[in-house]
Amino acid sequence: MAYDKFKVLQSTAVPLPIENVDTDQIIPARFLKATERKGFGDNLFRDWRYNNDDSPKQDFVLNNPIYSGKILVGGKNFGSGSSREHAAWAIYDYGFRCVISSFFADIFKGNSLNIGILPVTVSEAFLDKIFKAIEADPKTELEVNLPEQKVTILATGESEGFDINGYKKHNLTNGFDDIDYLQDMKTEIAAFAEKSIY
Repeated sequence: MAYDKFKVLQSTAVPLPIENVDTDQIIPARFLKATERKGFGDNLFRDWRYNNDDSPKQDFVLNNPIYSGKILVGGKNFGSGSSREHAAWAIYDYGFRCVISSFFADIFKGNSLNIGILPVTVSEAFLDKIFKAIEADPKTELEVNLPEQKVTILATGESEGFDINGYKKHNLTNGFDDIDYLQDMKTEIAAFAEKSIY
C-alpha cells in the first residue's frame, strides 16, 4: 500500500510532553480487533481523550482547539511497550505524518516508517526548545526536511539534524512501502533473473 510522499513538511504541532508513552496508551488493546488500517484515529489516546461516558476530557491536548497540525511532539521513550503496529496506524489515521521525540522504542519506530510516518529523533535540549516554542505560541510552525534530514523551528530559525536509514528514507520520499519498493524494481529484478538463468 503506497503512502503520501514525504519530502518537506511544514506544519504547526501538537505537544505531548509526557515521557514513556506506551502503545497501550496510544491505542488501547480493546480496539485492536479490526484488521484494516482505517478508523483507528478515532481511538488514538482513547483513555486520555475521553471520560467513561465518552465525553471529551477538556484538559487533554487533542481536545484543545488551539493545537493542531500534522506533527506530534512527544516526550522521551515514545512508543514503548507492546509491538502492536496499530499504534502507528492510529497516529497515521488521525492525521499525523511526523512524530518528534528524543527517543523512540525501536519496534514503534520501525512500524511508523513502514506506513509513512517519519519518526524524528532530536536531542533532549532541542526537544525542550520545541516544547517551549509551542507553549509560547501554539501557532508556531516546524519544518521537517527529509531530504536534508533537518528539523527547524521557523519562528527562531533554530534547527537540528536527524538520522534515518537510507532505505527507509528512499521509501518515504517516494511514498513506498516494502512491496512498492520491490514493484518499482521489477524491471531490474527480471533482468537479473534472466541473467542468472544463463
